[in-house]
Amino acid sequence: MKKIPIQGEYMTLGQLLKSLDVIASGGEAKIFLQSYQVFVNGEPDDRRGRKLYPLDEVEIEGFGKIYLV
Repeated sequence: MKKIPIQGEYMTLGQLLKSLDVIASGGEAKIFLQSYQVFVNGEPDDRRGRKLYPLDEVEIEGFGKIYLV
């Protein structure tokens, strides 16, 4: 499980995908989220603008779990 620090109060799911180098630009987030299952705290989510906070857990199909700190 990777631990990713959040700079500020929160980060969006699209920002997380970009910081993990899963996508090259924010515009690719929508397409990626339509192609891969993403779970936030165990629940499916496909909103690139989903706000993620410290202690959230994100699981990305094919990429594993990420824990936000």
